[in-house]
Amino acid sequence: MVYVGTPPVLKRYGYGEKCRPYIDPALPVARRGDDQGGSQLPYWPSYSEIPPVCRATYLDWLADGASDPNYDPGYMFLYFYGLERRFFVDDPAPEEKRELLDEVRRLAELYSDNHSARRYLGEFVSYAVAATTPYEAIQPVFENPGWDLPFSVKLAIGARIERGEPLNADWVLSWFLCHPEKTLRTAARRCQPEFIALFKKRFDARFPSGLKINKPRKNLQTTYEAASREFSGSVNPRIAGKPVPDISGLRKPVEIAQEIADVVMNDLEKFSRYLGRNPDGRGSVEAHALLPIELRDLFPSEELDALAAWAEGVVQGGGLLPIGDVLERLEGERSEKPGKRQLTGAADALARLGFGMAPDPRFGLRAPRVEEPVVLFDLGGPVEQLEDVSTAFRALLMELALASFIAHADGTFSDSERQALTDRIESIDGISDLERRRLRANLAWFLAVPPDMALLRRRLKDADGDQQAAIRSALVAAAHADGIVHAEEVAQIEKIYRALALDPNLVYADLHAGEVADAPLRVRAAQPGPAGEPIPAEPTATARRLDAARIASIRQDTDRVSAVLADIFTEPEAIEAGSQGGALKGLDAKYTALIRDILTQSHWTEDAFAELASRHGLLAAGALETINEWAFGAYDEALLEEYEGYEVSSDIAEALADELEKESGYVQTQTA
Repeated sequence: MVYVGTPPVLKRYGYGEKCRPYIDPALPVARRGDDQGGSQLPYWPSYSEIPPVCRATYLDWLADGASDPNYDPGYMFLYFYGLERRFFVDDPAPEEKRELLDEVRRLAELYSDNHSARRYLGEFVSYAVAATTPYEAIQPVFENPGWDLPFSVKLAIGARIERGEPLNADWVLSWFLCHPEKTLRTAARRCQPEFIALFKKRFDARFPSGLKINKPRKNLQTTYEAASREFSGSVNPRIAGKPVPDISGLRKPVEIAQEIADVVMNDLEKFSRYLGRNPDGRGSVEAHALLPIELRDLFPSEELDALAAWAEGVVQGGGLLPIGDVLERLEGERSEKPGKRQLTGAADALARLGFGMAPDPRFGLRAPRVEEPVVLFDLGGPVEQLEDVSTAFRALLMELALASFIAHADGTFSDSERQALTDRIESIDGISDLERRRLRANLAWFLAVPPDMALLRRRLKDADGDQQAAIRSALVAAAHADGIVHAEEVAQIEKIYRALALDPNLVYADLHAGEVADAPLRVRAAQPGPAGEPIPAEPTATARRLDAARIASIRQDTDRVSAVLADIFTEPEAIEAGSQGGALKGLDAKYTALIRDILTQSHWTEDAFAELASRHGLLAAGALETINEWAFGAYDEALLEEYEGYEVSSDIAEALADELEKESGYVQTQTA
């Protein structure tokens, strides 16, 4: 597959030069070919022009089967120049053309890491496929290194449009993935097999008979430019004597495909994030559980069935299980310090199997510690979006959280308090059956796990006026839940008021507001009696008459400010309302400067990161969470992964470097 002999002189660009791929036996060759790195090769090598040492290196590479990718790509291109010349200029028999095509495909695989090889060899393959294959037998292309639709894709789709055939999912997806104006996020690139499979399913559901395309007026014609620059030629394909329509200018089919792709990428986001944290995790139990339900049949897992059976057994046994055991069952190893993302992934994985986990780290006041239990419960069926909840759910969950702080004050959660909160869950309007199940499970967790006053104090210290009013209303409702306000509960509320920087004396005014008199309870009218008559016992809960209207008003007020409560009791938002724009939009100046420094290394030890954060006036733990949450929002994965310190995501680092370089160039241009 090489040209040997005296090279012909070609008239190109107004002057003559010898045909590049010809191996001229008359030219000297060095005794040793030791320029494998191609340091003496020009960009467009010609056998007649390269130095003797490069000729020797090239001949050595050919003699070894042209199969060593450690040689500079320039030697491969010199060989390729001959292959493309033979195919297009000499126009050999079809059988030889197929052999040439197979050889170029082999070279493309051998040098797949080289961008120029992917581009030039990819273009050859596309044209060669169209020249050697009936359009019905051309296969879809799902990766395109070039800047335009591959010629084979244009030909195959155009021929189908000419014949009035609707396009199936494969060809619409090929059109979309090869189109220069497509938008793909990390989920599509990282989970390519799952993305392709789910796209096809969603397309078939929307277009069961295929997508009908109106024939464009423009016909397909193009020019093949040889990688060697030695020849070019016009290509004007015809099908059954008719020209093939050119799809290059059509936009509507690509827009439809983008709509489907956006939904698919959203549905694969959790699976993608898991793989981002666990690059070797594909095929694991948790990875399978995070797959969209439609893909379960295509990616079956016996371990997933075993996990569902295990979860069912836990639920039947009462549902309480240490969170460390749950994570170990899902991930195969025990985590000593589970983070929010890890807990969220566990909750999502279980939900895909129809089981819930309380507390959900997206809404809980705090995450469980590794030795503390969580509650597994039946969701009533698989759920893919646990984060989609109503405002009423958030409000009542926060009310339950506050009530648990008060109820635990005397060291026990009484039956009357438990029943009052259960009745509250059952009676509230505006929540779904699924949300009631989740609220019952959270109440069970509040019963099992005592509250953390220190954490609450940290959360409440910056509450504003509206937030303080909301909390006061919810606390009063919780204190009155069982009809008796115990001294221990009053003391607990006083602690919370102090955390809010409020006067603790307001507790008594709040508890006795309305028509409940702020005075000792009258037992009976005073009258003389014999000495030593016992003091009457304190009335029971059933003997006291509560102001139902007042309690309802308190709860209504709590519902009205539920969004305020949610702001306090959920995790801090990662993206602050900062003034920074561009690639680091949403971060304030400290975090922007910190990320720029982080990108200077691919790995940070814990001590080095803590010192770096300190230099920027930040605490390491808070900085880590904030920048990773920001990265999830912007790039669907964490910027820093914990691995013997902190590993910097190469994907995000490259993307940010490109964006920051563009911004820098823009600023310099504006300054100039």
